[in-house]
Formats: sequence, structure tokens, C-alpha cells
Amino acid sequence: MTTLAIVERLALELPEQQRATLAVHILDSLPGLFSERDEGLAEAQRRDLEMDTNPSVSMSLEEFDRQISDRRR
Repeated sequence: MTTLAIVERLALELPEQQRATLAVHILDSLPGLFSERDEGLAEAQRRDLEMDTNPSVSMSLEEFDRQISDRRR
């Protein structure tokens, strides 16, 4: 078994909070991950604020699930 497979298996056995913490540490270790030239993070933050301000511009999880289910039929 490769080192990556071992690490992945062990990581997936961690409780949810520890997996989330590990994911943050790994993402933070990557250089420039969130410094996109096209300001993708800024766009995501703008849309998040827009959805908080006006929830009618977004869809619920149930609506999203229904649309995905309909596509599979």
C-alpha cells in the first residue's frame, strides 16, 4: 500500500472535527491556493454575501437534490 493510501485511510478514520482540522492544515500548506489571478475567492465571497442578503437568489439543498435527481432520470 502506498504512503498516500495509508494516510488517506487513516485520515478517513478520524472523527469529523479532526478531519476538518486536518483538511484546513493541508490546504493552508499549499502555496497560493486562494490567491487566484481571476479573484475567484472574491467572487465566491461576493456571492455568499448576496445569498445572505437576498436568499431568493439561491436554491435550497432540497431543490438542488431534486434537480440532480431529475437529471439522472
